[in-house]
Amino acid sequence: MFDTLQDSLSQAFRSLRGKGRLSDSDIDKTLKDIRIALLEADVNLDVVRGFISAVRAEAKAVELSKALNPGQQIVKIVHGELVRVLGGQARPLQFAKKPPTVIVLAGLQGSGKTTLAGKLALWLRGQGHSPLLVAADLQRPNAVTQLRVVGEQAGVAVFAPQPGNGVGDPVAVARDGLQAAERHLHDVVIVDTAGRLGVDEALLQQAADIKAVVNPQETLFVVDAMIGQDAVATANSFKEKVGFTGVVLTKLDGDARGGAALSVAQVTGQPIMFASTGEKLEDFDVFYPDRMASRILDMGDILTLIEQAERHFDADEAAKAASSLLTGGRFGLDQFLQQMRAIRKMGPLSQILGMLPGMGQLRGQLDAIDEREIDRIEAIIESMTPAERADVSILNGSRRSRIAKGAGVTVTDVNSLVNRFNEARQMMKQMGGAPGGLPRGLGRPRAQPAKKKKGSKVSGNPAKRGSAAPPASTPAPPTPGAAFGFGETPSEDIALPPDLQRFLDAQDR
Repeated sequence: MFDTLQDSLSQAFRSLRGKGRLSDSDIDKTLKDIRIALLEADVNLDVVRGFISAVRAEAKAVELSKALNPGQQIVKIVHGELVRVLGGQARPLQFAKKPPTVIVLAGLQGSGKTTLAGKLALWLRGQGHSPLLVAADLQRPNAVTQLRVVGEQAGVAVFAPQPGNGVGDPVAVARDGLQAAERHLHDVVIVDTAGRLGVDEALLQQAADIKAVVNPQETLFVVDAMIGQDAVATANSFKEKVGFTGVVLTKLDGDARGGAALSVAQVTGQPIMFASTGEKLEDFDVFYPDRMASRILDMGDILTLIEQAERHFDADEAAKAASSLLTGGRFGLDQFLQQMRAIRKMGPLSQILGMLPGMGQLRGQLDAIDEREIDRIEAIIESMTPAERADVSILNGSRRSRIAKGAGVTVTDVNSLVNRFNEARQMMKQMGGAPGGLPRGLGRPRAQPAKKKKGSKVSGNPAKRGSAAPPASTPAPPTPGAAFGFGETPSEDIALPPDLQRFLDAQDR
């Protein structure tokens, strides 16, 4: 969503590179570019003015850090101000001291509110809670049916006594839903209310009545991040008439300019608590202003990437696979397929790689990633027998032809997968096959032949001669690096620079 803004800000900072100090004109020019970038991203005008004013004041007053050049210092100031505009610190949900905790969802029609109810319920279930969805949106056609479907997908209970489609009293449904939650020991109640097309006085009053009946701990206003400034205006109206305690951003995976996301927290004074980043129920997480600011400035989001990996990877299985690969054990296509499927659960590859720092410059390549290629790889591996997956060296021409036909690909595709797998496995073995993770030859000194003592004689007794030294024709014992192509014997290792050689000699002593 923030691709255009990210590119514009990167261009603004690029002019600061290589400068030993920043003049007032440098700062003014950079801030002008930043102002244009924010306005083009549809950020609220008052927010832009406050943002530029704060950055200018800090840039001219701050003492430059010795660890950062002037350009980096400006980026640091802009990052801090972005965090402040986005809400500062992530705020957790407030739970009732005595369950159930009540959460009311409100927002414009079409903002993804009903789907978000299922996402929030699934997230809460993953946190160990027992949520109940209450279908209080009785106005939009099939809203009740949609909530039932979403609840079934999330594996949570749904309270829907009325058919909806204009039939039933939403206030009574909300009240009865709270009572049902108390009877069935649900510790969280999520009330899905009717959406509105704009500032609708009747629906605003309905939301106020529901809020008065259930007395919620949290009232979350759901904002479609693709709408723009109209969403901010509606949020302000809802805040004045009903009030809310937090904001949820949906459709952050869209291609809109994202001005609402950068404006809503600052304009309404309420924090952004959650963000929806896709169509799946799992595409939902806590909103961290500092992480979002880092993404906008192309600094990556490593913490979110790590958290997603922890959720989708089996740590024990991953450790076993890594140990097997690095120690020369069995690592076949079965293990490779297992790890690839775990990565796919984290989301599209372009989205995962986009969390790495500096990937904004490679957006064209990321967008060109063909997710179907992974499907083809999976089909090729599934077309192999267990023995073929465990040992690809047995794949002869007829086997590869059979696999290609079974997967619906060409033999060239099968050959390409096998070759890439062998190369990757070989590279990983080289990294882990020697002490300290270095290839042998860079991890220990080159073996030197033993010096012959002066005056020593070779015994004529074959038995004594055999016990004294191995025959000249006996090969030296293999080393860990030999299996990985770093020399059959110690004498074939590469020579080291003298300084490194002396260092390693000292380590051995």
